[in-house]
Amino acid sequence: MGKKVKKESEPFSKDVFDPLPIESKTAATAVLMLSSPEEEVLAKACEAIHKFAEKGDENKTSLMCLGAVEPLSRLISHEDKTVRRNAVMALGVMASNNEVKKCLKKLDVIPAVISKLSPEENVVVHEFATLCLTSLSADFCYKVQIFEHKGLEPLIQLLSSPDPDVKKNSVECIFNLVQDFQNRAAVQQLNGLPPLLELLHSEFPVIQQLALRTIENITTDSETRVAFRNVQGFDRILEILGTKEFSDLHEGALRVISNCLEDSESMQLIQTMGGLEQLLQFVGTTTLPEAQANAVKAVARMAQSGENRKILHERNVEKTLTDLLMQENESVRTAACQAVATVSKNLSSRDTFRNAIKPIVQLLNSEGSELRMAAAEALSSLTNDNNLNAYAIHEAEGDKLLVRQLRDSCMGAAVYAASVLTNMASQEELRRSILAHEAMPALVALLHCTDNNILISATQAVASLACDAEARMELRNVGGLSPLVQLLKSINAEIRRNASWAISVCANDEITALELCNAGALEILQEITLSPNRNNKFSELALQKLLDSNLSLKYSLTGHLSASNITTDGFYDPGQVQINYCIFCFEQQKEQQNTEVCVRELFLLTDSKMKGKGNKEDEKRKDEDEYKPQPEIVVDEAWSLPYDAAFHNLVKEAVESISPLQDVVKMLVCDAMGGQVEAEKLHDFLWELHISELKFEACSNIVLIGKIKKGTYFHRALLYKVLADRIGLSCSLIRGEYNRAWNEIFITSPKKTYGYSQPECYIIDLMHQPGNLMKSNSPAALAYQTI
Repeated sequence: MGKKVKKESEPFSKDVFDPLPIESKTAATAVLMLSSPEEEVLAKACEAIHKFAEKGDENKTSLMCLGAVEPLSRLISHEDKTVRRNAVMALGVMASNNEVKKCLKKLDVIPAVISKLSPEENVVVHEFATLCLTSLSADFCYKVQIFEHKGLEPLIQLLSSPDPDVKKNSVECIFNLVQDFQNRAAVQQLNGLPPLLELLHSEFPVIQQLALRTIENITTDSETRVAFRNVQGFDRILEILGTKEFSDLHEGALRVISNCLEDSESMQLIQTMGGLEQLLQFVGTTTLPEAQANAVKAVARMAQSGENRKILHERNVEKTLTDLLMQENESVRTAACQAVATVSKNLSSRDTFRNAIKPIVQLLNSEGSELRMAAAEALSSLTNDNNLNAYAIHEAEGDKLLVRQLRDSCMGAAVYAASVLTNMASQEELRRSILAHEAMPALVALLHCTDNNILISATQAVASLACDAEARMELRNVGGLSPLVQLLKSINAEIRRNASWAISVCANDEITALELCNAGALEILQEITLSPNRNNKFSELALQKLLDSNLSLKYSLTGHLSASNITTDGFYDPGQVQINYCIFCFEQQKEQQNTEVCVRELFLLTDSKMKGKGNKEDEKRKDEDEYKPQPEIVVDEAWSLPYDAAFHNLVKEAVESISPLQDVVKMLVCDAMGGQVEAEKLHDFLWELHISELKFEACSNIVLIGKIKKGTYFHRALLYKVLADRIGLSCSLIRGEYNRAWNEIFITSPKKTYGYSQPECYIIDLMHQPGNLMKSNSPAALAYQTI
């Protein structure tokens, strides 16, 4: 009776294992169960892991360390639907953990996850598969993998899912993906705009926001903007903007409009739909600062078009923007300043904004660097070719604030401040005020920056302010010339051009020009002018200005003085020198007179004006024999130009002569330099010996032009030029080779019929047939110019 007997009806099988219910209290056991061959065990293990992972990020990390990630990544493709669903749920939750993301990179899980987006899968699988992709798509590497495995198309299809969680995950994943440009274009190509626009009507705000942010991002693509117009996207956006209940979407809607206003077609469409009026009304009525700021940015974007600026002016947009400058919100004021900068490209608006200048100037005191920069940008636009606005800034004491802003830590603020000062510097009164606030030292400090925009604006400002002698002196004193010269070497064409312009302005006085030369400006400018890629009109002008400021140097380097180059006392000819010849002023040459500082002797045009007017000794000296040694060339610590009595007499004789000036000068030069010399007897004309004697007599390389009594071609041409300059005759001086030099004059002859012919160039013979005029390029002229 104690032993049970098996009933006949019960089947008996010795290889059947009775069901064993397992209750595990550790995650490690659940992870071990992921290797079970039984589907029911796998399903329960995945479910348990999913629940455990949902409890916190630490649990996800623990599961990863226990080795759960690899088997889960396999089980999401299991043939059993329950196992597959639970595995996707577990992996979808765990994928938000950064360490899990790193682990998944080694497992190539993306293709398997994307396959779970197919219509055959149930809604739960869709929810957690999209959740997994949303977490992974924040990483660039995963973005690429999702794109390459064509994951975007099924995500777009799931935007129309009936499940809100699937919609939310799908649109969020797409938003992450479109941060990459290739995905932006792909959304439009896969017809993703209609379902995204449809999501704007979702009852869930988070879905609306994600859809709007995605649309904002993809409308930065030009082709997408075309598609946006074609699917009536503007209707939806303007509808949102006009609905108070959608106030949380207004900011994003305005950003979408701003993107679309890049295209003229979109601009026209918005105007046709009444969008411009709606936008301006929105600017004035909304109470949400961020939305208001974005509305102003949209206005600024519209104002990029000249036609739109005209329309905005007609709608009195200037008053609206001026009112916004008084707002407390910094973002609104910043956007208003930026809009002022754009709208004021319209000349009429520039004048209308004059009343806004004082409040904009006050914004230069703001703590926010972005607002200070926007204020300076607005002032830069307002003062462009508008002197009245420039004076309005001065009256508001803006020049002082702008100079202070040159030292601003915000580079953009300094750039625009320098631009405003450049515009104001066209007025002498404003220029003096700007310099009085120590603008030049601040600008020189900017010349040492590495930012190209800073350097472009700073060099412009230096060029504008340096047109006064006092400003150039200050520029020299604060060490501004050397960095200015170094900027000529910049690889940026605009910096080189502006630096050349500044140097051409600074070269208006000889002292500054000399320092620029000593800083290497001449060598660099010559290199630039020889370069087909770097040469520009400003570099050519700068080189010419430097040379024109020092005619002695110009003649030495180029061998040419034009008729407009008028020589004065102190002009000297050290002979032809190379561009790398060290630039000395004459005083330096004089101090080194006992060394060979010149290629050959230095012929000096000395002071032709009598010294000590009224002094009897000076009067007597005027009539002394011109051969008598001149004591004035003796070296003295306080050296000054010596008096050249012989040269003075030549000038006086030319001025007092009643004969035609040109004939007088020809004969004076020939007679003073030893008379006519026949070409065949040129070798008997020992001018070299004579010059050596003069140098020995003076104990110096320096030879006074009036003391030369045996002069060859280049002596005579030099004397003719300096005499002609004294009495107002127009002629040029050109150096040739082998001690040749000549003067060119232009003569206009009467026509036989009517009027005058074009002026023709002639060369003057001062050596063999004094006074003979030879037409340029004639055989006689060529023979005179060469041996």
